[in-house]
Amino acid sequence: MQKEWVAFASADAPRYRFGSYPHQGVYHQPASARPKVGFIATHHVVDYTDHYMARPLAERGYGFLGWNTRYRGEGSHFRLDDALADIGHGVRWLREVAGVDTVVILGNSGGGSLMAAYQAEAICEARAGDLYISVNSHRGRPDVLTSWMDPAVVDETDVLATDPELDMFNPDNGPPYSDEFIARYRQGQRDRNDRITTWAQAELARLAESGIDDRVFVVNRQWADLRFLDLSIDPSERSVGCYFGDPRTANYGSWGVATTCSLRGWLEMWSLRTSRGRGAEHFGKIRVPALVVQSTADQGVFPSDAHAIHDDLGASDKTLELVRGKHYFEGDDAALTEVVDVIAAWTAQRTR
Repeated sequence: MQKEWVAFASADAPRYRFGSYPHQGVYHQPASARPKVGFIATHHVVDYTDHYMARPLAERGYGFLGWNTRYRGEGSHFRLDDALADIGHGVRWLREVAGVDTVVILGNSGGGSLMAAYQAEAICEARAGDLYISVNSHRGRPDVLTSWMDPAVVDETDVLATDPELDMFNPDNGPPYSDEFIARYRQGQRDRNDRITTWAQAELARLAESGIDDRVFVVNRQWADLRFLDLSIDPSERSVGCYFGDPRTANYGSWGVATTCSLRGWLEMWSLRTSRGRGAEHFGKIRVPALVVQSTADQGVFPSDAHAIHDDLGASDKTLELVRGKHYFEGDDAALTEVVDVIAAWTAQRTR
């Protein structure tokens, strides 16, 4: 396998003053032949340059561009239009420089809805992908954050202030959780997301009166999905817990997917009301052949997510595959080999 560092600036994103380039990634390809099918995988903020599927897919004869947006490592100021432009530059590089004939859009984890938005909004045929694959993807960053948010928060500035009647860690509420509690809890999560959005909009207006464009703020307690403790909700082969172990410890800790946001970044990426990054509005526009893969031991993305994505896709040729393994198939090389074989076989059937 060969690896090539790819980095350049563009008219909409010049080179940074300190020297690095806004568009960057790593292209993996077999050493023996130049591939005609190339994958591209991108996430909103996670560095995908050495994505875990890059080497195994290159070893099976494919090209793989692990590609980043300009917001890699810093999502508090994320802008969707910029990210879509970044992906477009990667797709164009695959076609014009790497010389692939077929581009496979690979959305993994949070990248699933981002790549769906790209495919749905691609401005011309040359920029669009020829195939779309979702692997362990949720339905959008506002959706996944809201499903993980703790609705028992009663004061966004006090990490300990809690409504015990909506507290999933209050043993009086479960687990197991009743249908009535689940319904109140889910509505409480949506309400919390909406309250933050209302506050962010008002705060922007207040700051504007003083000529200030934006500010950052903190969102605490983001690891409180009922499914972390109650395995009867959305059943799968997962174990109790979340990606960071004990949910209560993680929930009151200092790390979350949206811990630090700018006001505009919240409205752009995380708000149920205002974000354009919700997959539901994009999946139906995808008409190219599509594959949805979901691992059965994933602790943060669940079978219902995969079924919903599959059902929402507008493609007439669409496939849903459930495979074993965790979110990134970590700790199980055999599970990773199995899912890569599934992807490679599906792709080969559509690129002969």
